[in-house]
Amino acid sequence: MKTLIVEDDRTLADILAFTFVREGFEVINAYSGEDALNLWEDECPDLMILDVNIPLPDGFSVCETIRKNWDTPIIFLTVRDNEEDIIRGLDVGADDYISKPFSPRQLMARVDAVMRRSSINIEEDHYQVGTVFLDLEQKSLTIPGQDPIFLSESECRFVHCIMRYAGQVVTSQILINCIWGPGNGNKEMLRQLVHRLRKKMGVQEETQSIIETISGIGYCFCQ
Repeated sequence: MKTLIVEDDRTLADILAFTFVREGFEVINAYSGEDALNLWEDECPDLMILDVNIPLPDGFSVCETIRKNWDTPIIFLTVRDNEEDIIRGLDVGADDYISKPFSPRQLMARVDAVMRRSSINIEEDHYQVGTVFLDLEQKSLTIPGQDPIFLSESECRFVHCIMRYAGQVVTSQILINCIWGPGNGNKEMLRQLVHRLRKKMGVQEETQSIIETISGIGYCFCQ
């Protein structure tokens, strides 16, 4: 599997390359946004590890440009760890956002999770994780053993967002922006939405739900 690592700190780039090669990846290095875009077109990598603070264009711009043409997994790995940057990184199309410092084990675990999600069957207006099926056109959610659950627009956006990041915690603010847009919505609206959605699913206790609340942080899709 071919990985493009975009990192202008050459010492860290070498450490990352060693980590990926040890795990069986083929590695290509780029040290600027321009190099990253050129190598992306020439090499067609299976995965990109992308810093935000690289020589122009920056990582956000690189990700946004690539997302206009390709859906290959992109993971931000950067020192910029404030919530606005994380939200922006996900908004421009990143599959994950990891803050430095990091451990190689954590990084590879997140890479594995992203690569598993990238192999999820996505066809037109359908999205599936495991045995849970979301029809984005009909706004219906199908869980084994239950009749289809019909969702509101906001419920559909919520489910789609947490399914995209299955197995990982999605912060409340990211979900609010995804559902209602920046500057709209709040945590109480999100809490009420989740409450209504669990009722539609016939969930009596949270432990029975595919939606897990992570106290003080957000929500996670689990099976």
